[in-house]
Amino acid sequence: MPISMQLIRVATGSNGTFGVLVNGGIPFAVTLERPWRDNVRSLSCIPYGLYRCLRCRVSPDYNGDSPKFGNTFQVYNVPGRSTILFHKGNLDDDTHGCILVGESFDPIHGRPGIVASTKGFAEFLATLKNVDEFQLEIREA
Repeated sequence: MPISMQLIRVATGSNGTFGVLVNGGIPFAVTLERPWRDNVRSLSCIPYGLYRCLRCRVSPDYNGDSPKFGNTFQVYNVPGRSTILFHKGNLDDDTHGCILVGESFDPIHGRPGIVASTKGFAEFLATLKNVDEFQLEIREA
C-alpha cells in the first residue's frame, strides 16, 4: 500500500497558511504555504483535497531533480496549477505557491514563519527515503 500523508492546516492569515505534516498518525514536521488567494498560481495555497505526489526524478515535468530545489516531490492534480513542490524556506515569500517544510513555528524578523527548515526538509525526505510516490490529503484541523 502506498504511503499516505496528511497536511493539516491549523492557521491562516495574511502572512501565510500554517500546517502540520502527519505520517501514520504521527505529526513530524510543520508547513507554510501562501494564504488562500483563489488558487492563483504562485500567489495562493492549493485547495483542500487529495493529491498524488511524485519525486521529481520520476515526474514527467522534471525527469530529474528540480533544478532549483534538488531532490524533492511535486504535488500533482492541483486544478489549474503545476510544478508545485515541497522545499525549504522560512516565510510565505519563500513559497512561490509551493509547500515549505520545517521543524517549528517561530517569528522571523517579526513575521510569522517556520524555522529549522533544512532539518525539517531532511526529515521529510528521510521519511520518504525509499518512496517515489505518496498520497497527500490536505485538510483543515
